[in-house]
Amino acid sequence: MSRAMGDSHRRFLQTMMSNGIISASQAEALHKHCCETHGAHYVADRLDDFINVINSQLQPLFMYIRKGMSEENGLEYYALVNMTDTEITRMASDYADNELELFRKTMDLIVDSESGSASSTDILNCADSLRTKKLKKKETEHVLNKFVQDKWLNEKDGEYTLSVRCVVEMEQYMRTIYQDLIKVCHVCHNIALQCQMCENPACGIKVHLPCAARYFRARSDPHCPACNDFWPHEIPEMQRFQSQSSQNLPSSTRENTAPTPSRRSRRS
Repeated sequence: MSRAMGDSHRRFLQTMMSNGIISASQAEALHKHCCETHGAHYVADRLDDFINVINSQLQPLFMYIRKGMSEENGLEYYALVNMTDTEITRMASDYADNELELFRKTMDLIVDSESGSASSTDILNCADSLRTKKLKKKETEHVLNKFVQDKWLNEKDGEYTLSVRCVVEMEQYMRTIYQDLIKVCHVCHNIALQCQMCENPACGIKVHLPCAARYFRARSDPHCPACNDFWPHEIPEMQRFQSQSSQNLPSSTRENTAPTPSRRSRRS
């Protein structure tokens, strides 16, 4: 029998409903605040147990608080996910039909690219060939800004990537639509778009940049964790991700720290 929610759980859920997604550090601070405010027993390392109580009550409502990792910095986030909607139609109440079509095309570009990103130029070109209603350049830029503000996309130096919120909420949709293109990180087993890839044609596993930094740390002669071939990529510095983790910034700011990798199509 599932444990009933207390006022501390309800306060936590209300904050999640208001924000949609928060970083793990914010979730830990919120957990402590909710317990102390309502006089509930607080155990620092029991956040996931605390959230599981909420999830057991959300299950009949087809809602769920799910944990995900940012591909850019390796930080963990918690997102409130609607389990009934398995497609981009969950965004329909916030966007017009042509804006949703633009988002689909943007996602197509990102998933199909080797870098896990799409340039603003490529997205603008897509906007000129929408089936629903074409968008002018200024209109497209406005919609893209809205996608970033609503935490569906990240943007850095004209390159757009899928946010952690998008990957967490759209995971099943992405696995269904892009099943031939989607692969998971060999280390963390989450969807891998911005990553390094084993160059052995018989292997081809993918590893997120922050996962590569952790896995290959202190290894002077890195080899693929699956096939044991030499790993030819430059290993990211762990210090880079640790310094990002120590910054207590809003999640929207943290997500806009994506590197700008080279862009080659996976289908080329």
